[in-house]
Amino acid sequence: MRHEFTSSSSPADRRLNALFRHLATASTESRTAVAFSPTSGFHGDSVFSHVVRAPEDPILGVTVAYNKDPSPVKLNLGVGAYRTEEGKPLVLNVVRKAEQMLLNDRSRVKEYLPIVGIADFNKLSAKLIFGADSPAIRENRVTTVQCLSGTGSLRVGAEFMARHYHQKTIYIPQPTWGNHPKIFTLAGLSVKTYRYYHPTTRGLNFQGLLEDLGSAPSGSIVLLHACAHNPTGVDPTLQQWEQIRQLMRSKALLPFFDSAYQGFASGNLDQDAQSIRMFVADGGECFVAQSYAKNMGLYGERVGALSVVCKTADVASRVESQLKLVIRPMFSNPPIHGASIVATILKDSNMFNEWTIELKAMADRIISMREQLFDALRSRGTPGDWSHIIKQIGMFTFTGLNSKQVEFMTREYHIYMTSDGRISMAGLSSKTVPHLADAIHAAVTQSPAEMLRDASTTRDKSPRPSHKTHDLPNPSLERAKPEPRPHGSTQSIELKSNHLNEAEVTPLDE
Repeated sequence: MRHEFTSSSSPADRRLNALFRHLATASTESRTAVAFSPTSGFHGDSVFSHVVRAPEDPILGVTVAYNKDPSPVKLNLGVGAYRTEEGKPLVLNVVRKAEQMLLNDRSRVKEYLPIVGIADFNKLSAKLIFGADSPAIRENRVTTVQCLSGTGSLRVGAEFMARHYHQKTIYIPQPTWGNHPKIFTLAGLSVKTYRYYHPTTRGLNFQGLLEDLGSAPSGSIVLLHACAHNPTGVDPTLQQWEQIRQLMRSKALLPFFDSAYQGFASGNLDQDAQSIRMFVADGGECFVAQSYAKNMGLYGERVGALSVVCKTADVASRVESQLKLVIRPMFSNPPIHGASIVATILKDSNMFNEWTIELKAMADRIISMREQLFDALRSRGTPGDWSHIIKQIGMFTFTGLNSKQVEFMTREYHIYMTSDGRISMAGLSSKTVPHLADAIHAAVTQSPAEMLRDASTTRDKSPRPSHKTHDLPNPSLERAKPEPRPHGSTQSIELKSNHLNEAEVTPLDE
């Protein structure tokens, strides 16, 4: 049946006529064979079949292996997240209070934030890191933007430098957090290293640091860990920081501080910010990336800030305008919840004081774990000088154990850590320190031949009981010695752009 409508038909009739014609056409087309596109599900192999499997993240790989281990005494010292004495994740009481206050505020909405984030959060974050009496803040020479934790803050800063700074090379310490070379390389900067850690002393290679930065081209960017260096736990003294500052300013090197552990290292917020404040006090410019993951336990909330200290208020304003252009296509604007928690705590004096008490308790427990582990190794007569454990600071300790010893401890004692011997002190407890001390003692007193023999015999057998005691009088294993580097030389980092292999520096994570 065909319906015809004249020009004098009503608008409703004309719309019906158009609908009938559309349905008739669609019916005809449905009987035509469908030509599938290359991306359809009916076209053989995937267009992504050439994609290679990426290597496992070194930190997450440790956790995956740990989760598969059925041993009741297994211990994960790989991931950098605080744990209680009972081995449980901790949500600070003051954080719960702040969240409850936000929940009870019926006026709060879920609208988009401005590109730079919450204004109070930014102001309070700058005050926290630079000090309430900072001349840079008083003179409006600081611009602060809310970012996605420390990682996001570093990336935004790196993107800005790649666009607007005349030098495209950044020097990072060797070793450093494994994400650093990836962040800066993908942002468009060239990454080189400067010497930092001395394997023999298990302390700071200060002379090598000065030589490498002294030979860096004028104007180069230098990444500095504000405190609690990750992964070594080795920090310069205040006197050494002053020498670093003088050298960098004399060569017009631009400091980029990564502050992931303010208050978490020493238990004192001001003390852990001293290195940054020394550079700000001289009137020079610098970048600072902040994270609230560790010191407020807001790991999954991704709360951070990037601050840029400029010469004048006008320059700071213009820098902020360009930071907005970096952020807008990257993540548009930051999330509201975590930053609201931080702002609520920082602007209330009672809550702020409560936070500092809880923060110091976390720092003190980590310091206590260092002391207990050192005492346990000394009481066992473990060969070597283990004083670096109590000299280092912060969440991590570079034990000095090599990859073979780490493998032995994982196989025989079910202790999981990165292959370079870094352990998270925050993952230890008074109950697990003896187990770790037993494992370290066994690892350093077993000869290489015995270690290789044990490895071969356990490949076809189930793991030995992890409580087994070792009484082996053999000399300790020698740590692998690094390749010699000429004085004043630096090492470039190369990342293949097709599937981002691990950098030449040791891959370590938070």
